Amino acid sequence: MDLARTEVAPRGSRRRSAARLGLMAVPVAFFAVFFAYPVAAIVGRGLKVDGAWRFGRIGDVLAQSDIRHVLWFTTWQALASTALTLLIALPGAYVFARFDFRGKQILRALVTVPFVLPTVVVGTAFLALVGRGGLLDQLWGVRLDTTVWAILLAHVFFNYAVVVRTVGGLWSQLDPRQEEAARMLGASRFAAWRKVTLPALSPAVAAAALMVFLFTFTSFGVVQILGGPTFSTLEVEIYRQTSEIFDLATAAVLTIIQFVAVGAILAVHARTVRRRETALRLVAPETTARRPRGAGQRTLLAGVLASILILLVLPLGVLVQRSFVTPGGYGFAYYKALTSADGGIFLVAPIEAIGNSLEYAFAATAIAVLIGGLAAAALTRRDTGRLVRGFDALLMLPLGVSAVTVGFGFLIALDKPPLDLRASWILVPLAQALVGAPFVVRTMLPVLRAVDGRLREAAAVLGASPWRVWREVDLPMVRRALLIAAGFAFAVSLGEFGATVFIARPDNPTLPVAVARLLGRAGDLNYGQAMALSTILMVVCAVALLLLERVRTDRTGEF
Repeated sequence: MDLARTEVAPRGSRRRSAARLGLMAVPVAFFAVFFAYPVAAIVGRGLKVDGAWRFGRIGDVLAQSDIRHVLWFTTWQALASTALTLLIALPGAYVFARFDFRGKQILRALVTVPFVLPTVVVGTAFLALVGRGGLLDQLWGVRLDTTVWAILLAHVFFNYAVVVRTVGGLWSQLDPRQEEAARMLGASRFAAWRKVTLPALSPAVAAAALMVFLFTFTSFGVVQILGGPTFSTLEVEIYRQTSEIFDLATAAVLTIIQFVAVGAILAVHARTVRRRETALRLVAPETTARRPRGAGQRTLLAGVLASILILLVLPLGVLVQRSFVTPGGYGFAYYKALTSADGGIFLVAPIEAIGNSLEYAFAATAIAVLIGGLAAAALTRRDTGRLVRGFDALLMLPLGVSAVTVGFGFLIALDKPPLDLRASWILVPLAQALVGAPFVVRTMLPVLRAVDGRLREAAAVLGASPWRVWREVDLPMVRRALLIAAGFAFAVSLGEFGATVFIARPDNPTLPVAVARLLGRAGDLNYGQAMALSTILMVVCAVALLLLERVRTDRTGEF
């Protein structure tokens, strides 16, 4: 009997390993072809001269004091932005996870809207809010555009939804009775939260912190507009070296530095988070949310709503207000101008960018959910080797590598058979899916790993196939996270700008590209049209996310 058992165990282990490798195959191929290959192509173009590599250029670039200052500021502001975002957004994650209040679905969709705005629009909104002649300057004479605070607050505005939806998604499914049991045993409210809830949330908090850090580490539009000549990140410097100075060698070195730094961060993240992951008791979200009770909870809710109003709604309101301010007073002149083509900027009417963005976003979401879902399923088990742990970290690299480099790399690398895709519409969704797929992985993985493995083993013992185990055990638990991941992927695709600006065709511009091109031209008409398109982008995103919230809420009874 023991011999038979020992023979079955290795066979089952080999079967699981084969299944994991099979799930990894498609994501590995996707990232190899559409990420590693384009990035390697542009790095090779910059560092390879007459067929020989010039690695000495790396030392020359690092010896420049201005480059070292850029590297230091990039790291410092990313850490500060991440800490500030967590400090402000974690209470919001708790409120959305545990409280039930009127307008919750609409507000949840609203807080995600800033995340899909092009970063150039975010920078412009905050410049109108805190810059010379802005709202704060007019009311109280306060200006922040000459300080780093404008950049940090804009990053909080942009990344607030990352924490709320990633951490709040898991928090809403944690069984509150575990914390209540600790309190019955004598623990204080804070001690029970610190010893029971916080360890369970730590993987989701770490995942959210990682995504916020990567986005702020590669910040481009926000720093370019609000930083001016004083502040510059690696992403801004790469863009300047590529598009203005045409120094591909320096841009390639900066890309390598960015790549190595992000890789090291991801390796540390993968090692530390894995040690904190445990199987959790997950319940239906509607059983954990309740009306706020007591003065403390009502005060917390009021504080969160106030922070959302000031940090998120107010900048959005500035954009909407400016879209209606015309030389002749308030009106719809800028919206009407979107229906006519301007041959100097677009080959089509700017309004057509709406349909283009939606088509690209749906295609990119489908690709990201497929790739990210397979990758998350492959990473579900925690007893993985170095190869799988490396795969886990590599999935996040597109968030930490310059989107400018990826977009430019697409043009250089994907221009010959059998990958001659420069004239194909699919190129834009592929680039957008590269950014969306890591969000799918990070959103689904904590929930998948929280599922008790004994449930899968019991289903397998009863004769269920691996597919049926997934369908009957994992899918009911992960469906909520899957919908959140799809919403994130859709939002990211709508707002992606860095890579899309290089590869979007003039006759098929996306909303972010159209907004950036309008902002790049002088004149009240172009600026007003940019604000009008930004308002339309906000409305489209809010409607899409609200529909997603309704679908998710309607299905919570199935969990």
